[in-house]
Amino acid sequence: MTKEEKLKLLEASWELHSQVETSYLNNPANKGDTAWLEKQRLLLADMALHLLQTSIKPGEIKLERFRDNLNAILTIADQFLPKADLKKATEKLYGNL
Repeated sequence: MTKEEKLKLLEASWELHSQVETSYLNNPANKGDTAWLEKQRLLLADMALHLLQTSIKPGEIKLERFRDNLNAILTIADQFLPKADLKKATEKLYGNL
């Protein structure tokens, strides 16, 4: 992928991010509400877009940001896959700092 292609993709990802984040912020659900998981899906999409941005941004990947992106995704995804114990996996992300 060329630098120009990456920059176009980054630009598109920021537009998507804006839409997803606005939907998340406008969702009034609180933990325990029936709509809570839908709100969490929006947050997961938001974090996935941040991971995309971190991954394809030209230049060297910023590992601290990459680690933070993965932490957020695993933490949110844990409630969808509780038997996978994804939250526990996040401990290993920061274990070797």
